[in-house]
Amino acid sequence: MTPSTTTTHMISAIVFIVATLLPCPTNGAGGRWQFLTPSIGISAMHMQLLNNDRVIMFDRTDFGTSNISLAPGKCPAGAKDCSAHSVEYNVATNKFRPLTVQTNVWCSSGSVMPDGTLAQTGGSFEGERRVRLFKPCVNNNCDWQEVNLGLAKSRWYSTNHVLPDGRQIIIGGRKQFNYEFYPKTTDPNVHDLPFLAQTNDKGIENNLYPFVFVNVDGNLFVFANNRAILLDYLKNQVVKTYPQIPGGDPRSYPSTGSAVLLPLKNIQTKNVEAEVLVCGGAPKGSFTEASKGKFIQALNTCARIKITDPNPNWVLETMPLARCMGDMTLLPNGNVLIINGAGAGTASWELGRNPVLNPVIYRPENKIGSRFETQKPTTIPRMYHSTAVLLRDGRVLVGGSNPHSNYEFTNVLFPTELSLEAFIPSYLERPNLRPVIVLPGSQTKVKYSQKLTIRFRVMGNNVDAKSVKTTMVSPSFTTHSFSMNQRLLVLTPTGQVKKIGGMMYQVEVNTPASANLAPSGYYLLFVVNGEFPSQGIWIHIS
Repeated sequence: MTPSTTTTHMISAIVFIVATLLPCPTNGAGGRWQFLTPSIGISAMHMQLLNNDRVIMFDRTDFGTSNISLAPGKCPAGAKDCSAHSVEYNVATNKFRPLTVQTNVWCSSGSVMPDGTLAQTGGSFEGERRVRLFKPCVNNNCDWQEVNLGLAKSRWYSTNHVLPDGRQIIIGGRKQFNYEFYPKTTDPNVHDLPFLAQTNDKGIENNLYPFVFVNVDGNLFVFANNRAILLDYLKNQVVKTYPQIPGGDPRSYPSTGSAVLLPLKNIQTKNVEAEVLVCGGAPKGSFTEASKGKFIQALNTCARIKITDPNPNWVLETMPLARCMGDMTLLPNGNVLIINGAGAGTASWELGRNPVLNPVIYRPENKIGSRFETQKPTTIPRMYHSTAVLLRDGRVLVGGSNPHSNYEFTNVLFPTELSLEAFIPSYLERPNLRPVIVLPGSQTKVKYSQKLTIRFRVMGNNVDAKSVKTTMVSPSFTTHSFSMNQRLLVLTPTGQVKKIGGMMYQVEVNTPASANLAPSGYYLLFVVNGEFPSQGIWIHIS
């Protein structure tokens, strides 16, 4: 970093807009919890929903024996044991089956490619340069396929994102201040990224699992530690440097806050605006202090920035609950769910304390000071290595939590969790207000800049036509408090919602104009009536 850049950061930190208003208290917690199963056999450290409504989960191969055995004939040659360390969870049946990973997937990364294949990269030890592919199927015959030396560098605690051209970019990782692409057909090279070296706290790091989003101009917003850049990854040039977050506390692993790209709206306009929200984390020095047995309270702030502004500044807001290791999930109606995590300490084995049992809803459209709403608590602490993903029916699947180097179920503060549960937002409690999409059918293929007609019905004609919107959400690869590839777009209607008879309505929308707005692949499409979303349907845009 040049001296002039440092000076710019200091000035920006002084002139930033700060709005540390306490959130308005809520009268009653919302949502409810559904316990799904006491054990899937593994702890769900990584999660990805696929377009067949099944969720792939895995932890690591060197935890020791898991609580689920591989299918007969599936035990890899030379394996230490024949237990599974990955499962496929069937949402519809609430059942699961073991999958075979051959190399260590510990603290790895991934995203779904445009054809629906989960491309999962890196890990530790013998898995650090592996690529693993999982193509969804309707039967139970599909399993992991592994590509040896599919990566040029070892990738452990890195971040992946699908690009507008369909490739996957893999950024950073331990001692890796660079990025590369998969597949290797067009660019097999490794590209230096000095920003990752500049954000590396010696002995702690605090720049792992960087928060990465494709901006509306096709460049990458990359956040690490306490600041961010806009990267032209094709030219390997930093095109914008963002100011440091007010206070300068780290938000990346192991301080471990979380982040989302807020819903993209008005996407047919010439200059689409994009905002990023970063919440939680741990103050400077927390990792070192936690290693000594002193657990500092986590950060209780979110920082929001309009990344498309010519002169952007962070705006601070205060959460109802301090939180690190939380997960942030975009809900179909455009709100953000903040869930899981700890109120003190940091990520890493045994370093988190004070589980945060209450999720929080963040309403980005509300005025500052009235955006947070505390939800009903779970009874299960979800600490280090917990996960959450949005399901097609609008629930949020929650699993994982293992702050130990092995599976530990007794005589520990926070036992290893093999269970799954679902958080049910309050929008699912009013079925008479939820639309039901009639047309198109699920698995519909659409093109960019296409007019798409959607028909839906609502019981009792409980429709406020002015409040109806259509959203599309990309399913995320979630691990270590960051949901990679997560994205929500509000589709622009071409006219008013029309009643076409009985309880049936119709709306026509424009699909996104380019892959910069919505990289090619599978999305969940929802019709939202006020705050109440339909069940989603799968669409594929290309």
